[in-house]
Amino acid sequence: MRDDETGRTGDYHGPLDLPDDYGPDDVDQKGSGPSLVDDVISLVSDGKTYAEAELAFQKSRAGFAANRAKGAIAFGLAAFGVFHLALIAGAVGLVIALVPLIGAWGATAVVTLALIVAGVILLRLLKGRLDDIRDAFAEDGE
Repeated sequence: MRDDETGRTGDYHGPLDLPDDYGPDDVDQKGSGPSLVDDVISLVSDGKTYAEAELAFQKSRAGFAANRAKGAIAFGLAAFGVFHLALIAGAVGLVIALVPLIGAWGATAVVTLALIVAGVILLRLLKGRLDDIRDAFAEDGE
């Protein structure tokens, strides 16, 4: 129907100023643009996509960290073993060096006592650190 044809406007419910090739089925009776429901559905879909991507990223990051942690633990244990062997070699060398001065039993006793004193000092330092950690997590009333 054209704008200048006003004879049958009573049974026509669409806009009158549309181009001739624009049909009444093409007219959106609800208005233009997406509705609030469409926006909410799109938001939920985008949120789900974001959550899946974030989960995949965190999984890959955790896998990378776990792989690196295994290597770090292996290198740490190897370094501990090497340092342990070095301390044993130092203790044996110290005993051998002290043998001419105070005898074999005296050298063994001096080195053993020195190592025990060093161990006790380290244990006291460890206890102090553990007490600090315990106090940090203790309740206010304790």
